[in-house]
Amino acid sequence: MTSGPLDFLTDSLAKLEDDRLVMDWPTLEAPQEPRTVLNGRPVINLAANNYLGLANHPAVKLAAAKALDRYGAGVASARNACGNLALHDELEARLAAFKGVEAVLVTQTGYVANVGIFPALLGEHDAIVSDALNHASLIDSARMSRAKVHVYAHGEVADAEAKLKEAKASGARRIALVTDGIFSMDGDIAPLPGLIKAAEAAGAFAYVDDAHAVGVIGKGGRGTVDHFGLEGRVAIQVGTLSKALGIMGGYIAGSRDLIRWLEQRHRAQFFSASTLTPADTAAALKALDIVEAEPERIARLWARADYFREGLKSLGYDTGVSETPLIPVIIGDAAKTKALRNALMEAGVFAVAVTYPIVAEDASRLRTIVSSEHTEADLDEVLDAFARCGKSVGAI
Repeated sequence: MTSGPLDFLTDSLAKLEDDRLVMDWPTLEAPQEPRTVLNGRPVINLAANNYLGLANHPAVKLAAAKALDRYGAGVASARNACGNLALHDELEARLAAFKGVEAVLVTQTGYVANVGIFPALLGEHDAIVSDALNHASLIDSARMSRAKVHVYAHGEVADAEAKLKEAKASGARRIALVTDGIFSMDGDIAPLPGLIKAAEAAGAFAYVDDAHAVGVIGKGGRGTVDHFGLEGRVAIQVGTLSKALGIMGGYIAGSRDLIRWLEQRHRAQFFSASTLTPADTAAALKALDIVEAEPERIARLWARADYFREGLKSLGYDTGVSETPLIPVIIGDAAKTKALRNALMEAGVFAVAVTYPIVAEDASRLRTIVSSEHTEADLDEVLDAFARCGKSVGAI
C-alpha cells in the first residue's frame, strides 16, 4: 500500500481497536421482524426501532409496490426544483392532522429535518438552551447556527430555567429551548410541562424532537406534546417515519409560517437534491392508516415492554430510568457489555452494545427495543438468554 495523506487513519483505527471502541455493522438478511436473520444467524431482534411492527406489514408493502409501479423508483430532484409529488402533499396534510398542527414539511430523514432548522431560524445573536442528552442531530444543528448554546443538566427543569434566564440576561435576540421527547439512550420522557412553562416565562420558543415518541405515547401515538396536553404551546415538533412507522424519512410540524419559511431556507432539505421516494411516501401513508385504525398495537407494545422490563429487573439488571419500550440494560464496563452482546448473539438474541463516546465511559449498556409484535414466548426466550449469558460473562 502506498503512503498518502490519510495514513493517520491506520493509527487512529488501531487505537479504536485497542480501546475496544470499533463498531462492526451487522448484515440483515431477512425482513425487519421480531425474529429475523442477522449475519447468517436466526435471532430474536431487540435492536430495531420497529415499535409497531410496520416495517414488513403486508399492506404497507403493497402500498409501496403500487406507488413504485405508478411513479417509478425516485423523483431524482429536490422538491423545490421539480421533484414534488401529490403524494408528498398528501402525506404532509395527513401528518399535520395527526400532529394537530397547521402544517408539516416532509424531509429525507429525521437527521436532515433537525440539522436544517436552527441554521434557518437562528444566528450568532441568538441562544439555544439544550438538554445535555439531546440527539446528535440537534447538537449539530445548534453548532451550525452559530447561536450561543446553553446546556442544562439532563431532565432538570430548574437548571433549564436557570440557563434560560442566563440566555435572556445575555441579551439574546431569540431563544430556543430544545429537548428530545423520549431520549434515545435511556428511554425516559422529557419533563415537558415544566420545560414549556420555563420557556414561556423567558419568552423562548419550544422545540421537541419526537422521533421515539410518535406511535408510542400520546393519544393514538401522537407524541409527547399530546401525551402532556401541551397542544399549541410547542412551536416546533420533529419526527421520523423510520421508527414506529417503519419506513424512511422525517418531518417538521408547526405553524404555516414556520413551514413556509423552512421551504425557503432549510438548506439540508433542498441541497440533499432529492426527496422521499414514491414508495416510501405511499408506505408512510398506509402506516399512518394502520396506526390510526389499530390502537391495540400501541397497547400491546406497552404491555410487552412492561413485561420485559420487569423480567430484566428480576434477573438483577439495571434498566436505568427507562419508562418506555426503549429499555437500556446498563452494565457499565465496556468490555463486559460487548462480551454480553456476543454471548447473547451466540444464544440467538440480538441487542446493540452502546459504549463511549455515545454514552459516558462508565455507562456502557445494551440498548433494547421491544416491539408490539414480540410475543411473551419470544421475551421469555430472551430473558432466559439474559440469565444464562449474564452469569457467564459476569454481568449479573
